[in-house]
Amino acid sequence: MNERQQARRPGGRSARVAAEVHQAVTDLISEHGYGKFTVGDVAARAGVADSSIYRRWGNLETLLTDVALTRLNARSPMPDTGSLAGDLRTYAAAVAREITGPEGLALVRLAVALSSNGPQGLQARDDLRDERTRQLQSVLDRARERGEDAPDALDVLDHILAPMYIRILFGMGPLTPEYVDGLVDRML
Repeated sequence: MNERQQARRPGGRSARVAAEVHQAVTDLISEHGYGKFTVGDVAARAGVADSSIYRRWGNLETLLTDVALTRLNARSPMPDTGSLAGDLRTYAAAVAREITGPEGLALVRLAVALSSNGPQGLQARDDLRDERTRQLQSVLDRARERGEDAPDALDVLDHILAPMYIRILFGMGPLTPEYVDGLVDRML
């Protein structure tokens, strides 16, 4: 391998194209809403050929699911503060920042819209829910290993995350740190 080949940035063209396509999807959802754009619109916005999107993702629903899952994983790293209360507060605060950020509402609406779009949409919804549950389970398992009494992941979804999502979807006020900490306190 020569010096020029070693100087390439990690990920290369494929990673750059994926990032551009993901950003195009997020922008189109923010601007137009779900169901109001096509693979062609995404391709044009990202500066790639339609065939590149079909070859990598197969269809629009799979692409949308990939965008949502990628954003979910990138924006909600799992904390390890040494206590369940600290982990849940940190995680809940990160989710609150994620869903109130510039692209957050668009991604929440995407998840809701996908769930009503036939079998592929239902699978996308299930994949998103399963990823959130997997993330939470890692925090809860760590707490149990430390000897703490940890709730089930579904209880955390019901009592901490669901109220935040409802507030954002229905414009019911900001997710202040006090509000988010209060959700965790009531859960525990």
